[in-house]
Amino acid sequence: MPAIVNADECSGCGTCVDECPSEAITIDEEKGIAVVDQDECVDCGACEEACPSQAIKVEE
Repeated sequence: MPAIVNADECSGCGTCVDECPSEAITIDEEKGIAVVDQDECVDCGACEEACPSQAIKVEE
């Protein structure tokens, strides 16, 4: 299952965007949070590991 962003925890820092090897994550400028393109996510967990606020989880 692709990565899920907890909007309440996400600070919109962009660390996950930089770490995502499939470029599946963008920052929603209006909401200020990360958004994962579920079709592009490869479930690698790089974003989850990199997120300083632990706002992203890759569910199995």
